[in-house]
Amino acid sequence: MRLPDIFSDNMVLQQQTKVSFNGFADPGEKIKVVASWNGDTLKTTTLSDAKWSIQLQTPKAGGPYQITIVGDSTITIHNVLIGEVWLCSGQSNMEFSADWHLNNYEEEIKNANHPELRFFHIQKITAPYPQQEVHGKWEICTPETMHSFSAAGYFFGRTLNEKLHYPVGLIESCWGGTPVETWAPVEVFKQNENLALSATKLKPSGGWPVRPAIAFNAMIAPLTNFPIAGTIWYQGETNTANPFTYEDAFSDMIRSWRNLWQKEFPFYFVQIAPFTYGKNQDGALVREAQLKTYRDVPNTGIVVVSDITGDTTDIHPKNKQDVGKRLADWALANTYGKAGIPFSGPLYRSMEVNGNKAIIYFDFAKDGLIKKGDQLTDFLIAGEDQKFVPATAKIQDSTVIVYSPEVQHPAAVRMGFTNTAIPNLFNKAGLPASPFRTDDWETK
Repeated sequence: MRLPDIFSDNMVLQQQTKVSFNGFADPGEKIKVVASWNGDTLKTTTLSDAKWSIQLQTPKAGGPYQITIVGDSTITIHNVLIGEVWLCSGQSNMEFSADWHLNNYEEEIKNANHPELRFFHIQKITAPYPQQEVHGKWEICTPETMHSFSAAGYFFGRTLNEKLHYPVGLIESCWGGTPVETWAPVEVFKQNENLALSATKLKPSGGWPVRPAIAFNAMIAPLTNFPIAGTIWYQGETNTANPFTYEDAFSDMIRSWRNLWQKEFPFYFVQIAPFTYGKNQDGALVREAQLKTYRDVPNTGIVVVSDITGDTTDIHPKNKQDVGKRLADWALANTYGKAGIPFSGPLYRSMEVNGNKAIIYFDFAKDGLIKKGDQLTDFLIAGEDQKFVPATAKIQDSTVIVYSPEVQHPAAVRMGFTNTAIPNLFNKAGLPASPFRTDDWETK
């Protein structure tokens, strides 16, 4: 008799839910499972495929507990906590750990003693078909385990643990350099010819997998019977190679994961940072696709990080503390219902034209807008000729008035719509506005 790695010492199980607790044994072997939080004995019999499964009801957050499994042999899982389990996925900015010289990394590592925070780090592997198991082990958060774990995930989980006083389990399943296509099940591409064609534009480089579904099959599919509270995601840089299909691919991936988990769990993601992607606007287009995904897919949240990027020639910004905190603020406010937590900067809502001026309206700006600097930067305006020129932009309460003497009849406004722009528009909570454009004209 044996258990999948996900069911092991130090694990965290999602509170107040049913866990499909399963393992492997000889066909016909009688299995008993006893969880110490209630002492009930659950019984099942191993099927002809050598698998057994029972539905294990978890209590409210707490622990530590143990789970004993008795068949022809006995396995006891020790130091089990019940709390909130989050999946941390994406590419290298999610994989980025303190070992990559995170800001203040030596101090952060030294202070990383959080016994109610647990990590499960999935090994990188691909598969042509969906698998049953992932390989890894649960570890308690200590300086020895934190230093190589996702920094964004760690600061997210640490914040949740501090604010909710629940144990938190983090599952890291990410791979630097991977496009979104590798993380979506193959059905997404069978049902959308345009996405399948777009995926062929992705060429292997740096040893990173690019083929549709192969990371999903090995690193996500085996988790879909393991209950989670939600997902945090940081990815998109590689999809600057095919930005025009990113929104569809990303949205379909989110929906497919939720369908497989049979839960409309929250999905909070980080908008990619300003970076010198090249002469085109591919980075801006991916950021736009991410903003559209937030608009179109319910129960999602977008974290803007342009203000904490620093060096736009480094695709891996070193400040992951604020990334994790901003992700946690989305969860605290929207998943856990904590009042009074600002969780989003201004997001473009609509434009109104009044004479030679464009008036820009925002969500998450009801308390007003501010600029950091002498004047607002990175605003462009154009008429129907589609020729953009630098614009003057002025804050008026919760709106921005945009104009230029060169454009008498405004048709479109863009803010920060380049690969490397770092706009300086914020709301009163000090959170940055997402780059945006009001038009859908062909980009150059």
